[in-house]
Amino acid sequence: MRARGISYDTGFVRKGVTSRTSFDPAMVERELRVIRDDLHCDAVRVMGGDPDRLELAATYAADLGLEVWFSPYPLELTADEMQALFADCAERAERLRRRGAEVVFVCGAELSLMNEGFLPGDSVDERFAALRTPGFAREHLAAVSGRVNEFLGRAVPLVRERFGGRVTYAAVPLERVDWTPFDIMSVDLYRSAGTADRFADGVRHLVAQGKPLAITEFGAAGYRGAGDRGAEGLEIVEYDKDGRPVRLNGEYTRDEAGQAAYLRELLEVFEAEGVDSAFVFTFALYDHVHRPDGSPRDDLDLAGYGIVKVYEDRLDTTGPGLPWEPKAAFTAVADHYREH
Repeated sequence: MRARGISYDTGFVRKGVTSRTSFDPAMVERELRVIRDDLHCDAVRVMGGDPDRLELAATYAADLGLEVWFSPYPLELTADEMQALFADCAERAERLRRRGAEVVFVCGAELSLMNEGFLPGDSVDERFAALRTPGFAREHLAAVSGRVNEFLGRAVPLVRERFGGRVTYAAVPLERVDWTPFDIMSVDLYRSAGTADRFADGVRHLVAQGKPLAITEFGAAGYRGAGDRGAEGLEIVEYDKDGRPVRLNGEYTRDEAGQAAYLRELLEVFEAEGVDSAFVFTFALYDHVHRPDGSPRDDLDLAGYGIVKVYEDRLDTTGPGLPWEPKAAFTAVADHYREH
């Protein structure tokens, strides 16, 4: 692969509530240095909903020599709010690009699932429920695709007026994106038990479309059986009314080896099939904290896709003194990227 990457969470913002309450610039710079030096990444997808945080993390990453995928991530925003967010972020990304950084602008992600107006439903849960309705795909996906492409058809020119680098969008396959306006075709792609037998063929088909292919998200949670669920690993979490994780819905067995194996296997597929860029999801999910000393249902990290487990009350004394500890998946990604 040309670009070996991981996503970096600056805080997902939903209705004014951020998923990452602490955002210390010194810690951000140290974590991005770990991503470069210890994980052997040469690219990072900087994700979140706060333009100031995105710009700060992207600047640190660029100063470290990483290729930056500047990725505003709208959640429950209107079309006008998304357009305003993209315009603001495109100007920030262009300032960074003009300093000499390699920057790719990502025009949002999974818009149909994460925002109103594309699929039926006023929340992510309701939209997923709609997708599972018998016959929904046959009857409605063409209309969903049309709405997504209509929105992107207005968003991309807005971004290009402000940003001179390469532009892409992090799609889910159901959106059937028209890739004509984009420089890179990007897909969030998770293998599940239901797709395992045709996963490599699907990647090969995407690569054959002609444009460089980026896998902007892939990964697994850290409990036994999570890899079979693919992108639905977080469904074992109970959330409060503001979308904050509270507890797991039952007791689950930690399986860091399974998470690591999942990432190794998918990276090998991407290498073999000619993928241009890949971004592990994710370095850390800061609100899905590791609680090893309490009830098993309180250990939110089991459902987290991070390759480090985040503490809320201690520092890791065996590593760089940051409030997290590497998992087996960290070593798996580092070894693959170092060898390739």
